[in-house]
Amino acid sequence: MLRKMKLIKSAAVMATLFTSVLSTSSLAATNDKTEMVKPNVVTQEIEHNKAALMAKLAKIEFFSAEFSQKIFDEAGNELQQGSGVLSVSKPNLVNWQTMMPDESLIVSDGSNLWFYDPFVEQVSVYSLANAIANTPILLITSNDANLWQDYNVSQLTDNRYLISAKNDNARVKSLELTFAENVNNVELSAFNILDATGQLSVITLSNHDEKPDTSLFTFTVPEGVYLDDQR
Repeated sequence: MLRKMKLIKSAAVMATLFTSVLSTSSLAATNDKTEMVKPNVVTQEIEHNKAALMAKLAKIEFFSAEFSQKIFDEAGNELQQGSGVLSVSKPNLVNWQTMMPDESLIVSDGSNLWFYDPFVEQVSVYSLANAIANTPILLITSNDANLWQDYNVSQLTDNRYLISAKNDNARVKSLELTFAENVNNVELSAFNILDATGQLSVITLSNHDEKPDTSLFTFTVPEGVYLDDQR
């Protein structure tokens, strides 16, 4: 029973990364002219960082890579390790296959977002139109600038950026992207996801490959598997 609970929890973690709801939050206005100077400067810096990150991501049209994942609790204790393969192709196509410790599959076909958990024999499907606007990890798959309006961006180093949700109640609080130091092309080497509970997922990418096969971005519900349609 304990192992079953751990497996279900692992599947829930992966689903949360792709289906958490975020909404727009506006900056509070103030009548104090002195206090308005700093927010304006901060806003300009955020917009500059956002433009720089968008320009960098625009150079990545596709990639396929192996990934290793570590999940930590709020206190920094390691909860789990995992591995698999992540493939992305613009616009809006994703295949995220986790192989260890438990098998799961997330597929974006450009219209729908599918999450398949073989252990519980269930597929959940969501409308991509809603999911991509509200889930920060999907920003790397889209060229739509309007999707960034719900997020702030900080540049941590030349190759590291932090994307933060404006909404304080967001279940996914931030996404950190790290790029490899490669003068010939832009390559995503790692990303971290922090949720509202303080749980941190650290994903490292390796062995980048050529353009992924288009068949990876289609999904058919296996026979006998329960379909939970959330569209």
